[in-house]
Amino acid sequence: MQFSPLGRSGLSVSRICLGTMTWGLQNTQAEAAEQINHALDAGINFMDTAEMYPVPPSGKTYADTERFIGQWIANNPARRKDWIIATKIAGPGFPYVRNNAPITGNNVGIALEGSLQRLNTDYVDLYQLHWPNRMTPHFGKHALNFTRPTSLDVEAERDNMRDILLGLKKALDEGKIRNWGLSDDTTWGIHTYINLAKELGMPGPVSIQNEFNLLHTKDWPFLIESCVCEDVAYLPWSPLSGGMLSGKYLNGQLPAGSRQTYEQRNGLFRKNDTTEAAIQAYVDVANRYNMTPSQLALAWCDRVDGVTSTIIGATSLEQLQENIAAFDMNLSDECLAEVASLLRQYPAPF
Repeated sequence: MQFSPLGRSGLSVSRICLGTMTWGLQNTQAEAAEQINHALDAGINFMDTAEMYPVPPSGKTYADTERFIGQWIANNPARRKDWIIATKIAGPGFPYVRNNAPITGNNVGIALEGSLQRLNTDYVDLYQLHWPNRMTPHFGKHALNFTRPTSLDVEAERDNMRDILLGLKKALDEGKIRNWGLSDDTTWGIHTYINLAKELGMPGPVSIQNEFNLLHTKDWPFLIESCVCEDVAYLPWSPLSGGMLSGKYLNGQLPAGSRQTYEQRNGLFRKNDTTEAAIQAYVDVANRYNMTPSQLALAWCDRVDGVTSTIIGATSLEQLQENIAAFDMNLSDECLAEVASLLRQYPAPF
């Protein structure tokens, strides 16, 4: 297993991060434990979760993924030290999560206490803001003029970010979190938090996780360059674009139990005629070079300069094994050239 520094945290994380968002909906407690144990045996030491998981989210299953991880820790207390655990506070969007409240310094404390209790741990290695309170060009909102940065009250936004930072500083000072990071934010968001943290005399963000894959490369090169130069770890989520890059949804296929069979997953913004054509082209490349489409997508993501650790998820042990194997695969120059050609042909399919 290869490892990379987690920004300025002093932590060394595996190049593979174990994603968990299916646990509690598509995976049982026993299956989650099986994945955790297998990941440890493979040398993985980094696990990512969130209070709103599993996905698709609902009030009925809210925070069950953290509970599954907490049960594993309760059953294996001596192994807590083997994991660098990352979780996230949810922002506005769900009435069952603090009455749809935005992220504030006070809500950081409330959400963190809930996560610590569910996870059966005294501290979180990395505590992340799941998404900003302001609208950002993530989750399919990156079309021209979909977001309107000119309408943002910049000073009000900075004041809110200062308040959030004070909540994070309190958690850091109390030892309840070791580091903090961002998710689904922008270059402006990263640099504003860095500057405000300096102003408040506290550590800045050590990481950011954003969607990044062969169908969605909008963070390259500008945001990723900022991360590298500011020593902020870049953690791609959805490297398989919600499972689409596996090819299993091509030609209208909808395998039983797959993510797109669940409410809120069918008809998501990623799926259109252009992505269908792009995925088929990548599947053809993978077949020519004797790897699965998922392995091609993951191996490519791991090779992107500036990527720290790629968050992978699986609904079966077989899928997890297939995905882990991708990080030991060598992509030839010829294979990379074919992928580069397709990226030029399909630069932004959704």
